[in-house]
Amino acid sequence: MSSSIRPTTIALATIGALTTGFLAYAVYFDHQRRTDPEFRKALKRESRKVAKAEREEAEEKVGQQKRLIRRLLSEAQEEGFPSSVEEKETYFMTQVGRGEALCQSESSFVEAALSFYKALKVYPSPGDLITIYDKTVPKPVLDILADMVAFDGSLSIGSDAGTVDE
Repeated sequence: MSSSIRPTTIALATIGALTTGFLAYAVYFDHQRRTDPEFRKALKRESRKVAKAEREEAEEKVGQQKRLIRRLLSEAQEEGFPSSVEEKETYFMTQVGRGEALCQSESSFVEAALSFYKALKVYPSPGDLITIYDKTVPKPVLDILADMVAFDGSLSIGSDAGTVDE
């Protein structure tokens, strides 16, 4: 019989030592958290810092999205919209189809909303179309579309108005 230690014994001893060390640290951390006022204050400060950074990041993301929406709307206005009934109908169907296809990918929500917005611009009664969108379009896309409609002062959504103001 040899006097060497088996590898499984070494592995078990190592795992046991690491587990014991982790548990000791957890007990120490918990004790510090409960008893040391400075430690608690430091944890709260760090928590507030993280929350503030997340809030600022979210606000920046919203700002970027609004700038993107305004840029896309101005580009759409520059492109112009069809004027004849047949062209409007074809344009409407194309834009709605494109918007529905883009809704499948979360990364394309802004482009999908832009397509729905373009369709809304040529639809004879935008208020009715908004009601349809409300039932069929995913909420994130609908929220972006609502921002687009809010930025566009020339679009009349009232159900009795029914036309685009030029």
